Amino acid sequence: MSSDFEAYEQDFGTATAEITNKIGRVPKLSGEEKTQLVLNVDKQLEEVRELLEQMDLEVREIPVQSRGMFNSRLKSYKQEMEKLEKDFKRSRIAYSDEVRHDLLGDDAGSSENQLIKLREERAHLLDNTEKIERSSRRLEAGYQIAVETEQVGQEILANLHTDREKIQRARERLRETDANLGKSSRILTGMLRR
Repeated sequence: MSSDFEAYEQDFGTATAEITNKIGRVPKLSGEEKTQLVLNVDKQLEEVRELLEQMDLEVREIPVQSRGMFNSRLKSYKQEMEKLEKDFKRSRIAYSDEVRHDLLGDDAGSSENQLIKLREERAHLLDNTEKIERSSRRLEAGYQIAVETEQVGQEILANLHTDREKIQRARERLRETDANLGKSSRILTGMLRR
């Protein structure tokens, strides 16, 4: 099992190195080329998230005594993933010197503070959007668990109802048997007297 985890680790290392390289290129591009690269990095980040989920599943399959080491490695990979996502967000809003010059012209020096403030605001908005998305995913997961729990509860109630009916039928049969035994006992007593 740990060999599967190690294979996932190798895939993770390769993918993150490739993503890091692409993230460094994003601010230097513009237009359609930048859009395509951003979409490509988004797709690769999603693949890395799935890879981390696979690694998490593998760790759960590892015997408890060995699990600690793998958990700490997985935790560091998740932290690396968070850093990559933050770097990617920053790279999407970062502008190269050429783009800055095109946007601001010769007044680039005097407008530098405004551009920095704009970048910070955009980064803040992106962080807030990500937090909202994470909260939404957690809420969806919680709702799904609640629905599953409700279904299990309904099944249990249905089983209890069925069991109750069986017990009531068994009691009825027991009463009938007891009544029949009483009759039989009276008949036998009467026969003995004769």
